[in-house]
Amino acid sequence: MPGYRPQEIEKKWQQFWHQNQTFRAQNHSDKPKYYVLDMFPYPSGAGLHVGHPLGYIASDIVSRYKRHRGFNVLHPMGFDSFGLPAEQYAIQTGQHPEKTTRENIARYIEQLSALGFSYDWSREIRTSNPDYYKWTQWIFLKLFNSWYNLDTNKAESIRTLQDKFAAEGSKGVRAVCDEEEVHDFSAGQWQMMTEAQKIAAVHPYRLAYQSETYVNWCAGLGTVLSNDEVKDGVSERGGFPVERRLMPQWNLRITAYAQRLLDGLDHLDWPDAVKEMQRNWIGRSVGAEVRFEVENHPELPLTVFTTRPDTLFGVSYLAVAPESELLDVLTTAAQREAVTKYVEYAKNRSERDRMADVKTITGEFTGAYARHPFSDEQLPIWVADYVLAGYGTGVVMAVPAHDTRDYAFARHFSLPIVPVVEGYDEAAGEAYVAKEGRVINSDFLNGLDVKPAIQEVIKRLEEKQIGKGKINYRLRDAIFGRQRYWGEPIPVYYRDGLAFGVAEQDLPLVLPEIDEYKPTETGEPPLGRAQDWRYRNEFEFELSTMPGWAGSSWYYLRYMDPKNEDRFVGEEAERYWQNVDLYMGGAEHATGHLLYSRFWHLFLKDLGLVTTEEPFQKLINQGMILGRSNFVYRLNGTNTFVTASKRKDYDTTALHVDVNIVEDDVLDVEAFKKWRDDFANAEFILEDNGTYVCGVEIEKMSKSKYNVVSPDTLTERYGADALRLHEMFLGPLEQFKPWNTQGMTGVSGFLKKLWRLYFPEDRDWAVTDEPATPAELKALHKAIRKAQEDIERFSFNTSVSTFMICVNELSALNTHKRAILEPLTVLISPYAPHLAEELWEQLGHAAGSLSTAPFPEFEEKFLVEDSVNYPVAINGKVREQMTFAASATAAEIEEAVRATDILARFAEGKPAKKVIVVPGRMVNVVV
Repeated sequence: MPGYRPQEIEKKWQQFWHQNQTFRAQNHSDKPKYYVLDMFPYPSGAGLHVGHPLGYIASDIVSRYKRHRGFNVLHPMGFDSFGLPAEQYAIQTGQHPEKTTRENIARYIEQLSALGFSYDWSREIRTSNPDYYKWTQWIFLKLFNSWYNLDTNKAESIRTLQDKFAAEGSKGVRAVCDEEEVHDFSAGQWQMMTEAQKIAAVHPYRLAYQSETYVNWCAGLGTVLSNDEVKDGVSERGGFPVERRLMPQWNLRITAYAQRLLDGLDHLDWPDAVKEMQRNWIGRSVGAEVRFEVENHPELPLTVFTTRPDTLFGVSYLAVAPESELLDVLTTAAQREAVTKYVEYAKNRSERDRMADVKTITGEFTGAYARHPFSDEQLPIWVADYVLAGYGTGVVMAVPAHDTRDYAFARHFSLPIVPVVEGYDEAAGEAYVAKEGRVINSDFLNGLDVKPAIQEVIKRLEEKQIGKGKINYRLRDAIFGRQRYWGEPIPVYYRDGLAFGVAEQDLPLVLPEIDEYKPTETGEPPLGRAQDWRYRNEFEFELSTMPGWAGSSWYYLRYMDPKNEDRFVGEEAERYWQNVDLYMGGAEHATGHLLYSRFWHLFLKDLGLVTTEEPFQKLINQGMILGRSNFVYRLNGTNTFVTASKRKDYDTTALHVDVNIVEDDVLDVEAFKKWRDDFANAEFILEDNGTYVCGVEIEKMSKSKYNVVSPDTLTERYGADALRLHEMFLGPLEQFKPWNTQGMTGVSGFLKKLWRLYFPEDRDWAVTDEPATPAELKALHKAIRKAQEDIERFSFNTSVSTFMICVNELSALNTHKRAILEPLTVLISPYAPHLAEELWEQLGHAAGSLSTAPFPEFEEKFLVEDSVNYPVAINGKVREQMTFAASATAAEIEEAVRATDILARFAEGKPAKKVIVVPGRMVNVVV
């Protein structure tokens, strides 16, 4: 057998796994199930870089380990294949996004397969395939045809709501709904309604509904963007300006599930940071709703939500969000020009910027006044961009003495600051956020502590019918429509101006072909370009498509039963797999994908379509592998480059250079000249040894920084097993860590050393059936214990160190024994599966894969020492070393120490007053 040649071995076993479907999971098994899932990738044209596989390698190690432990493992992979990047490329090139997406996926599959992941490729899904998004559309229709019943605390079919209306009218119906759109009617009035009137009456209750909603509109991209896609007022992709615009949009009523989403976090094995992010995003607040009458507008009271109604007598102004429709009525003629100008400024700032920016204080007086509900004091009404339309009621009662944003605003515009809870120090020049203390300067609250004061205010508000106690959530309903082409068509059509769901038997509603992938000349979404695209050749379809997160909100369920044509997931398959046992992915999805998936899962549970409360039981966020950027230093105004150590002697500019033409920070000068045309005639000021040494910086991997390292070149040079081991060896899975290509040499050398235990350099096959020695068994079982512990607690980097130590010890012992090397092969197989498979076959297991071979069992007896070395101290100072049998008792050790001449030599013959034996550690003789 020749030396270790990973490229040949890896191709051989990848082909074997593919042909034999080695990792195909069964939906019926007597084995316990274990479902391991990676957050599936969006397939970009750039393919994978070495940072991407980090989580995939970790989840694959767990999957392979669980198979060795006797589990039926589901470890699937698919592609999140709808999205904006493919559409933007289509707009630029005219090429259909389906074609580029298909080509990108083929590239990803090639790269993933080359890394030896044990995916069940028979279950692959693509969110852009009609046979998949048929069921995404089906779930949307279920949402469209459901309402949330507060009496049962779950979603129900809209038919049960209609039955309530027919029997009792709208009174007594407790639902999560658009309260402003709901109208009271009796059962008799319901019976007298036309079909159109009934549809309109039901619409405010639907879990999928249309409304005029403020969105992030990006004219440059021709679409609505989520908050995550906007940064500093421009789109993250392309850098186009984004403005807040009121548009008719489809929404999903995730707010109905706010409390259940909060409660469910207590039962999840997720990182605390992720759970806290979701809690903050949901933002539960307990307080009161207060109504302020507006002067000259008795028909227009302003309703405010506050968590601190005890501070009501400290209110010095009201502030309204710039998006508020109330501004048209509130703004006086004298102030209209200033308010209009301010609103135009504010609507172009994203909500994220407005929440984060505490230094920029802006606002405008509307000219209107409200009346204090208790004191009847006149309160000016301002418009301010620190107030958000979507939180609470979009109106804030400002208490400057006790709120930092209100305080800054009041100081800036010289508005009154009235303390109402003791502890405020005006000389300190800042708000006093009072969580406890006694209320002061209040008509009927003086002397009360904060908590009883809050209850007293709520009681009086309700008595006067000018407010009530209320629980509020920061969470807002999810905007579901996107003015894009490359997404799931929303299965809705319009008849007489009313929205209807497409019949389930008519799904999927397939994307039509269009001539261009940008909005129409009249501003309609791209689907407005479709010719003769009508429901049953008669009714106009909805022209918006679903957001990218729609298909990813339930994909974990489809993996359970991906070929089922009759159901989104078969009942037996769902009952068997239940939910994901281990989910691996980035923390950046905490308040997007992870929250929406939990919402959809709870909804499906309400309808009896799934059996579990949560989709993902355990979550691990892998850290990021950072790029190691290299720099060259160009003399300004020239095409000459100076080496790093001499750059301070010149006026230079640092330029990123492609790390693939740099090795050990030394630039390949000739490759650099060929890299870019403008560098063809470059000249160099070199180190004294004739090399050009580049500068170094650790940054995020990015094409623009030329620091992207492709796994392809590394697997071609070192092999996939070496790359897998190296990525795990870089550091703890959850941490950020810099990439270091040079480290590949070390793990590659380790694998060669492991190979030589089976195939020494002086002969082909060295494995014998001789019995193992205690030293060999000790080395093996130390590694078994450590590897098992590490995988169980997802600490993969320390396992690699353990393997290296074990192989070094076995090499020093010149070990070639089957009793040691066979279990060692299985032990290392989750990390280096190709090498392990080849060795397993050479060990005589030619019938198939080692993927289900039992994991080696750790036995404590092989780590028990036969003898123990004891330091012997006299009055605390070590004087001697003595060896005793591991089974020796303290009395036996004491007797042996007393029998020696140690006291004669080191204690001038003085007798021992006491001999203290610390078992397994040391002996101290007191004289």
